[in-house]
Amino acid sequence: MALNAYVLIRVVGDRTESAFKFISALKGIKTVHTVTGPYDIIALVEAPDLKGLGEMILSKIRTLDGVRETTTCIVVEV
Repeated sequence: MALNAYVLIRVVGDRTESAFKFISALKGIKTVHTVTGPYDIIALVEAPDLKGLGEMILSKIRTLDGVRETTTCIVVEV
C-alpha cells in the first residue's frame, strides 16, 4: 500500500515559481500548490514506502536550489 504525505516547503526569495515547476514534474507528486502563510508550496507526495518518501524529500526536493526548509506530514487514515 502506498504512503502519502504532505510536504510543506519554504523557498528563498523569488524562487517559488521555479521550485513549483520542478516539484510538479517529479514522479510521485499527486498535487502541488503555492500557498500563503509560513510556507510557500505544499505538495502531496505518494511513495511506495517510508524509504521512498525519504529519498524523494532528501534527494529531490531538499536539494533543489532555493528550498530553505521542508516539513513532512504523513497521512494517516482514521
